Amino acid sequence: MRLISGLIITLFLMVSCASLPRTHNEENENPLKYPVVLVHGIVAHDRRSIIDFWGRIPEVLRRNGVQVFFGNTDAWGSYDSNAEILKSTIDRILSETDSEKVNIIAHSKGGLDSRYLIWKYDYGDKVASLTTISTPHHGAELADIIFNRRFVHTNATRRALNNFGELWGDTNPDIYNLNYQLTTEKMKEFNEKVVMDSRVFYQSIYSVLNNSFDNLFFLNSYLQIRRISGANDGIVSEVSANWSNNITRIEGVSHIEIIDFKKRDISGLYIPGIYLSIVDDLSALGF
Repeated sequence: MRLISGLIITLFLMVSCASLPRTHNEENENPLKYPVVLVHGIVAHDRRSIIDFWGRIPEVLRRNGVQVFFGNTDAWGSYDSNAEILKSTIDRILSETDSEKVNIIAHSKGGLDSRYLIWKYDYGDKVASLTTISTPHHGAELADIIFNRRFVHTNATRRALNNFGELWGDTNPDIYNLNYQLTTEKMKEFNEKVVMDSRVFYQSIYSVLNNSFDNLFFLNSYLQIRRISGANDGIVSEVSANWSNNITRIEGVSHIEIIDFKKRDISGLYIPGIYLSIVDDLSALGF
């Protein structure tokens, strides 16, 4: 049972070209043409959670005239299951707003759910842009470590993990398969199959910690990933997050701080300003 608890804690830690982030000046002169859909990663919930996993970001965007919606995906769902949920969510948003397309901003594994959605359902005519935030596009080293533990593959562990996912509030939790999908080997297969859609503008934004003391909560995972792949945000390595032709790297911010979970400036950065800059850039592109 201690081993299962350790696995759950490790999985919990995996929750997963823009201009420079804005300051606290929030004035937005160029509102977006299409609504924004925020898609969370592992652990997070946006259906009925009492935790603001996106911090101040939704409020700040709405205050600047942006229509903001949530993806409503599962915290522990596989990317194929979550893509199906996201499809229904986007269809509803398009109907409610009478819009032709949406802009997706997705954190961590939410970026993989969104990529899979666009590819599987041919949603290039419904998604104007996909901005991934700290997404493990090339797999997660932590997933490899977990998958190599023998006890993970027992029936008892798999049942316990699914029970945990149901208690968390998921409609279709699949933690075992989710971890397998995030391994570096499996993500090689994913990237060979799930290619970019020419109708969609893609960009990748990610952060790295400057050292192991930037965020002590991620001390152990940061050091493990650094030993294997180098620079990382405590959960996702730079090697894995570096994807697409439009890439932005942010210094001194951890995997959860990049979504304003702490609701305060990090390393001198006003985190909602990053998202305002994303909106500005997308607006300039006509999205």
